[in-house]
Amino acid sequence: MARRGPALPRAAVRLESVTKTYGKGAGAVTAINNVSVTIPPQTFTAVMGPSGSGKSTFLHCAAGLDRPSSGSVYLGDIDADLSRLSETELTELRRERIGFVFQAFNLLAALDVRQNVTLPLRLAGRRADRAYLAEVLSRVGLAERARHLPSQLSGGQQQRVAIARALITRPEVVFADEPTGALDTVTAREILKLLRQAVDTMGQTMVMVTHDPVAASYADSVLFLADGGIVEAASNLSADQIADRMTRLGAWA
Repeated sequence: MARRGPALPRAAVRLESVTKTYGKGAGAVTAINNVSVTIPPQTFTAVMGPSGSGKSTFLHCAAGLDRPSSGSVYLGDIDADLSRLSETELTELRRERIGFVFQAFNLLAALDVRQNVTLPLRLAGRRADRAYLAEVLSRVGLAERARHLPSQLSGGQQQRVAIARALITRPEVVFADEPTGALDTVTAREILKLLRQAVDTMGQTMVMVTHDPVAASYADSVLFLADGGIVEAASNLSADQIADRMTRLGAWA
């Protein structure tokens, strides 16, 4: 794993001139093009854009799930470009320094809540801090369901497990990909409040891809993507203001 060092400016995530192209020749498709952005620590950033704007590719490159075709990605105080790390180093980094929350929950059916939450630690050969595990389970409202299997939980409760699992390693940043997409409106708002609280009370950094203006309104700032580039970055927007911008982006796309 690349060493940590003080040389880089403090940022949770930093992309420098990142481009990602799939395919070659006449069939090549550029998903994101020359994207540069710095996401400060302990902030909540939403990423929005029309279908095909590059949202998922942006998240995958920022989280080290995919390598950019060109450009550099930096995470926290790691003084090495993520795109230049080996697969082994990237796997270790994702396991220990990055949290993930996905729309589909991705829980293991045979493991109970406690086991699902602590799975990243077990894969890394680390023991769970019992006090911190209890705190995380309490914060997501699952302290009384630690021994329940996923099949015994509602969709909202399963997403709470996924959030707890993302937080258990005390990651540099949590990436959430449409975390409320499979939930009803009331449950979705409960999950969004949890994500907001993770930033406000736990000092977490959150980067969330979403198509929902209400979800994005919980964030400190919103990055709007179109045609593979960031066309606007705005802070403290209401759901109506976000929806209006999305309407205009849809016209541009």
